Amino acid sequence: MKKIGFSIVLMLFAVSAFSQTWVSDASHSRLGFNISHLMISHVTGNFKQFEAKASTSKADYSDLKVDLTAQIASVNTDQEQRDNHLKGEDFFDAQKYPTLTFKSTGLKKIKGNQYKLTGNLTMHGVTKSVVLDVVFEGKVTNPMNKKEIAVFTIKGVVKRSDFGIGNKYAAAVVGDEVTLDASVEFSPAN
Repeated sequence: MKKIGFSIVLMLFAVSAFSQTWVSDASHSRLGFNISHLMISHVTGNFKQFEAKASTSKADYSDLKVDLTAQIASVNTDQEQRDNHLKGEDFFDAQKYPTLTFKSTGLKKIKGNQYKLTGNLTMHGVTKSVVLDVVFEGKVTNPMNKKEIAVFTIKGVVKRSDFGIGNKYAAAVVGDEVTLDASVEFSPAN
């Protein structure tokens, strides 16, 4: 009986010893998107201000939980007039809905370092469940600060109409499907 109790204590210690909270490194992370324009060209952009937190208790990150918040006012397509239009009532309405959030609800390993991340995406006051493709690129010790980093790339497609964004614009003008493309470098929270 003592051996079982000791084994449980060791197992709990091992789990708590590895249990980590990670935060995104803003200078080495990108939250981007791509959407069609007039059905033949594409506009790319990103959110310049976002934070992501991840937590895991397993060395292979298979129980990864992610929370992300992006500031809508930081939307950037390298064209000021378009950016201001996107921030306005026709699209994101940044005054009324200043953030978009993502909170993961599950992670499923597909194969190797590939996963499906399910979570709730909230934009423009609407929350929808989405499934994203995640690749765990690996981890390494940063030679500059000696901290371990873990990198993930995330891709997925959402429909702007599901969130009530830009409803007065037909998909032939501004595509309905928005491709998400992110790369996030995490380091342990201090």
